[in-house]
Amino acid sequence: MTVQTPPLHAAARALLADPLTNRGTAFTEAERDRLGLHGLLPPHVSTLATQIDRRRRALEALPDDFHRYAFLRELQDTNEVLFQALVQSDLPRMLPLVYTPTVGEGCQRFSDIWRRPRGLFLSWPNRGRIADILADPALDRVKVIVVSDGERILGLGDQGAGGMGIPIGKLALYTACAGLHPAEVLPILLDVGTDNAALRDDPLYVGWRHSRVRGPDYDAFVESFVSAVADRWPRILLQWEDFAGENAQALLARYRDRLATFNDDIQGTAATATGTLLSAVARTGAALSDQRILLCGAGAAGTGIATLLVRAMMADGLRPAEARARIWAVDRDGLVMAGQNGLSPAQRDFARDPAEIAAWSLAAPGRATLHEVAAAVAPTVLIGTSGRPGMFDRRLVELIADGCARPIIFPLSNPISHCEAHPADLIAWSGGRAIVGTGSPFGVPGVAQVNNVYIFPGVGLGALVAGAPRVTDGMFLAAARALGTMSSDDGLLPPVSDLRRVAVDVAVAVAAAAAAEFALPPVDRQAILRSMWTAVY
Repeated sequence: MTVQTPPLHAAARALLADPLTNRGTAFTEAERDRLGLHGLLPPHVSTLATQIDRRRRALEALPDDFHRYAFLRELQDTNEVLFQALVQSDLPRMLPLVYTPTVGEGCQRFSDIWRRPRGLFLSWPNRGRIADILADPALDRVKVIVVSDGERILGLGDQGAGGMGIPIGKLALYTACAGLHPAEVLPILLDVGTDNAALRDDPLYVGWRHSRVRGPDYDAFVESFVSAVADRWPRILLQWEDFAGENAQALLARYRDRLATFNDDIQGTAATATGTLLSAVARTGAALSDQRILLCGAGAAGTGIATLLVRAMMADGLRPAEARARIWAVDRDGLVMAGQNGLSPAQRDFARDPAEIAAWSLAAPGRATLHEVAAAVAPTVLIGTSGRPGMFDRRLVELIADGCARPIIFPLSNPISHCEAHPADLIAWSGGRAIVGTGSPFGVPGVAQVNNVYIFPGVGLGALVAGAPRVTDGMFLAAARALGTMSSDDGLLPPVSDLRRVAVDVAVAVAAAAAAEFALPPVDRQAILRSMWTAVY
């Protein structure tokens, strides 16, 4: 004889299984009576503060940061409020565990620790079902999507379906810093295969076991995704993450005028670097337009930084050509030169005339290395987005420091294993005079972590509250300028503990820029604050 489960018990179990409704031991006695939770929970009624203490104790007992990352991911899939309350209770401690640098290993080992569904995997075999998948009523509240295809995860390369760790991590920070409700954010992985043979051969790999779909088929797949998203949520904010350079630039160019969308690796990185550079330049007493900027790494991130710096210098009065002339871009083949094969449109904007280096002392005529460019132009700013460790060696730093009293050096590549130099070495090699910012956290006093979390949550929040139909370069410049005014007494950037305030300040600036560009009603600070969710039961 089959025993039917009483409907109340089924509803109670569903309540505890849903991370958006589960409160665990924090359900009150009255709630347990009403919802049929007695017996499913231990009798003690906890406060949120007690739950945070319990989870923090368990977290710190784990052997390393990867296990802490996996612990926090499981907590997020169990109880969203508790997860966010724990993260927000100590952002300096939790940020490296939720996102960089630990998220890199989280992506590499995503299949090993996969337990419960989060977000959507839109795979090539299901390309005809995208609209049906998005139609789920549980997604009605979504306002922000972060999407990746997993091809260029940090500096780690193709991680296939494991790239889902990036959208999940970014959206956790949207909630922690910008106050987006967990039901309003949606991570998506476009699974078009992977060219990482080790992943395809791994019996635990959760993704589609096929080489990457490319060319027109890839473009058509992405088009069907974007069209379905725009139909489902006409006012959505869509953020692209960790696409390979060529696709990253092409997709941004293709869709930026169709909906509110941006690429954080290009535009978010650019705004964070520009804002931090403005803060650093202010410390030298000079102007941004007086700087000579040497850029090591001319991919999507590097040229994105250069493009926004040009816009910032133009706002200070330089003509476009004058601003571009202040930037020297070096890639794997040396100084980017006009006439080189295979240059992207963004790289062509910063390509130098071969006649310019004709009189330089070069080991190989017509090809200037990073060190040779530094010797010839005496840069005041050195920025690294190369993903190549050791690029900023002692000889290069001493060369730059010899010609500049306060050199500004930003090795921005992630994760730590791909950073161009250790910040302590940069400080030592420059005789303690360098102003240093890094992409990953190193724990070196006085060194800023030039982390996109200072920008993208506020950009998204400001665009949403303003009702901006597009996300523009002007909005990112407004975000960068706002960040550039927020330096603390002991650093180029505000402390990580202030990230929620930073997001509000950036959002106010972005909303004002959007209102000016699109003739929208003005948005004040109180409207921003009223829109933000707080992690409480």
